[in-house]
Amino acid sequence: MRLANSSLYWKVCLINGAVLCASLLVLLLSPARVSRQVVVSEAVVLVVGLALVLAVTAVLLRRALGPVDRVIREMATVRLGGVGQRLDAGGEGPGAQLVRSYHAMLERLDDDRRASNAQALAAQEAERHRVAQELHDQVGQSLTVVLLGLKRLEEQAPPDLREELASVRESARAGLDDVRRVARELRPGVLDDLGLQAALASLATDVARHGGPAVRRNFGPGLPDLSPQAEIVIYRVAQEALTNVVRHAAASRVELSLLRLGDEVVLEVIDDGRGFAGSADAQAGTGIAGMRDRADLVGGSVEVVSAERGTTVRLRVPA
Repeated sequence: MRLANSSLYWKVCLINGAVLCASLLVLLLSPARVSRQVVVSEAVVLVVGLALVLAVTAVLLRRALGPVDRVIREMATVRLGGVGQRLDAGGEGPGAQLVRSYHAMLERLDDDRRASNAQALAAQEAERHRVAQELHDQVGQSLTVVLLGLKRLEEQAPPDLREELASVRESARAGLDDVRRVARELRPGVLDDLGLQAALASLATDVARHGGPAVRRNFGPGLPDLSPQAEIVIYRVAQEALTNVVRHAAASRVELSLLRLGDEVVLEVIDDGRGFAGSADAQAGTGIAGMRDRADLVGGSVEVVSAERGTTVRLRVPA
């Protein structure tokens, strides 16, 4: 059995046994002798011999067990999902094998995190689609029937009731518009029917229509075809960023751009409103973690740069 493939316990035992045997041979074969009354020279020889034994043992055990200590220290800092620092795994001993096993564990945790996030977001999109469909088919149609009934009732009602019925009919119409808007936000049909650029343009128009700032759009030429997963990720990140602008930034100017830069498609949402630099609570309330989780599903990344005035949300997705 090779020493490199032995267990750590047996390797330590063999190393210590070899060192002690070598020390015994040195004492037996060397001219040094121990008298009944130890003299200074003999004490020096023994002390030096012991120091050499300890030094050699320390060097050999450090080489064998050093990676174990590094793995133990690093495991205490690993975050949820397998996010941890990769260590040097040089060599073929048990320590190096442990480091490689530790790296494999981190990779499995990271893959499990990605798969779990993908399943959760896929389930979320499916539920959004179901709710949007029910709002459109059931609630929307019911409100349409109410509107038609109110219109006929208004035509047949006495003149003194027509104004009140007209007010109720307008309230029902506003409710129908809200239902349709919520259904579009839950599942943008324009994304499926007309594509990503049309969906982003509609999203920007809705922001200005519902009291937000005007959104300047810039869609670069030569944008590649993206997978449906990548398109929904880009749309959701833009939606979250624009929602944050309306809710928190009080901005007067917003720019939405979608460009191809090299091997990446880059989405940017830039505003001149209030930032949240240095505020962890504000960052937690802006959905940045959700943006990053979505981007991670398609191999992308999200960068958020915020100062006292102005915030930039930048999403990079492989083309």
